[in-house]
Amino acid sequence: MGIFNRNFDRPGPGVSKDAPRKKGAARYFEVLGRDWGSFWKASLLCLLGYIPWGLLTGVGLLTGSLLFALAGGLVGGAIAGPALAGLHDTVLRALRDEPGYWWHVYKRAFKNNWRAALAPGALLGFLTAGQAFLICFLLMGTIRADLLSTAMLTLNLLLTGMCLPFVFGQLVLMEMNFATLLKNSLFLALSNAPWALLMALVQAAYWVAMLLLFPLSVVLLAVLGFVPVALFCQQIAWRIMDRVFGLEEQFRRRREAELEQETPS
Repeated sequence: MGIFNRNFDRPGPGVSKDAPRKKGAARYFEVLGRDWGSFWKASLLCLLGYIPWGLLTGVGLLTGSLLFALAGGLVGGAIAGPALAGLHDTVLRALRDEPGYWWHVYKRAFKNNWRAALAPGALLGFLTAGQAFLICFLLMGTIRADLLSTAMLTLNLLLTGMCLPFVFGQLVLMEMNFATLLKNSLFLALSNAPWALLMALVQAAYWVAMLLLFPLSVVLLAVLGFVPVALFCQQIAWRIMDRVFGLEEQFRRRREAELEQETPS
């Protein structure tokens, strides 16, 4: 796997610590262009991790079994969770301009986060499998779409999209139990509702576009994957989490302490 392990034993690229960061769209395209290779590789691994979810949920959809779809989503989501955490870790490291070759850092982060990512991944897989099942059968007319069911499905989709970047952002940046992770994510999403809603709408628009463009979207996913939407959402989520938890300062102090330990006296 040569594309994953080149030069990971040497100090990695970065940017000057004194260089002012761009904002908004300029920052988005700066980071996207600079770290596209790392993003694409992390996204590819994430897509591979979601194959079991797609197969198991697909069987549930084809057989019309909601129970099988939910169980398959739960299991498939747990399998995909660590890879999804690896993607968000890669994106967040790029946003805070952390140096290091991707594969070396990715392996270390994966080892540290894979257990913690199982439960969030399973929950996300369960929710998205249920959402996919309901949307599919609503469109087919098998399930009657009344006002209440449509409102509940819409709320479910929005809350999932609003919380997801915060769930995996906190997971790779901080250590906390699953209950605290969910509670914090809900609080961050609701207390920053306009920005969180924007993240949810962008995610929904992206995946609906992929669905409508099928089978062309198979090629687009291989090229783009999760990258455009993950970077967009984490650019927003990182700013919010940094404001609330002071993460940038914590990472700066940690890095300075590491450098002092490495410097011979």
